[in-house]
Amino acid sequence: MIRTGFSAAGPTLAEVGEYEVIRAIRQAAPSALNGDDAAVFTPSVPNSRVVATTDMLVEGRHFTPEFTTPFDLGRKAVVQNFADVEAMGARPIAAVLALSAPGSTPLEVVRELAAGIQSKVGEYSCELVGGDVTSGEQLVLSLSAIGSLGGSLPPLRLAGARAGQRVVAHGNIGYSAAGLALLQSGAQIPTALYPLVHAYQCPQLTPGRGLIARAAGATAMTDNSDGLVRDVSALASQSNVLIDLYSAALAPDELLCAAGELLGEDPWAWVLTGGEDHTLVGTTEGDAPVGFRTIGSVRKGSGVLVDALEPAYTDGWESFL
Repeated sequence: MIRTGFSAAGPTLAEVGEYEVIRAIRQAAPSALNGDDAAVFTPSVPNSRVVATTDMLVEGRHFTPEFTTPFDLGRKAVVQNFADVEAMGARPIAAVLALSAPGSTPLEVVRELAAGIQSKVGEYSCELVGGDVTSGEQLVLSLSAIGSLGGSLPPLRLAGARAGQRVVAHGNIGYSAAGLALLQSGAQIPTALYPLVHAYQCPQLTPGRGLIARAAGATAMTDNSDGLVRDVSALASQSNVLIDLYSAALAPDELLCAAGELLGEDPWAWVLTGGEDHTLVGTTEGDAPVGFRTIGSVRKGSGVLVDALEPAYTDGWESFL
């Protein structure tokens, strides 16, 4: 089933006030660390380092209520941030939420949003430990993720790829963009294609894969948020290498091909430029780590190729269009 839409019923944020909004969030996403001026953490392992990142979701720019629900939006906010932590080879340990919304927003929308966050952070054995709320002209949520990088191995930076390595990936590629295209088309979406829509509403990753990759010898990693070619290009540029992707490993599967046929679109565009899958993409000397698959190789040179040729599609997400 595809669920979309935001509740329009019940008291609004302006009617209940700030403290009731905060109380609703804390009830939906409880944490013993939430309630003071700031959360205090105890290092989980010796010799650990702190990893921090943040991402925003702006109504009308990153999402629209007609294509998602507050619950799924909360889950998606966690995935896009925790994927950044995992891409460093670290383990997410907490999240912090800053929320701006019109006073006319029903309290139930915020309650469902917080429940979605709680649902997803729970999959990582994490908690929402604090944040802030304020009024604004549109719904904006900014989630910050905090992670722990243990041990003496270096983090998985963009500059860590080396010639002779293989390129590996964990997660679907092209699903989120295909799901969004289906929703935007207004077409009747076949049940078989629901997984694509669900991938847009909340991409799926297996917790801990970045940690596993780092332990298995990966040296560089990023996540596919702005489009595969664009994100891999950043990795290649920072590492001063050429990355050659394998079309056989990236070829659109049956779901993507079916969506492409339904919409009259080339599914390769979703694979190469779609983004928002938050697929973990890294490089390693040895075999692909558990949960990863090989999608290319690293060579001397610069740029990104597909089967030694220029990619058919190279666009990606641009924040200021």
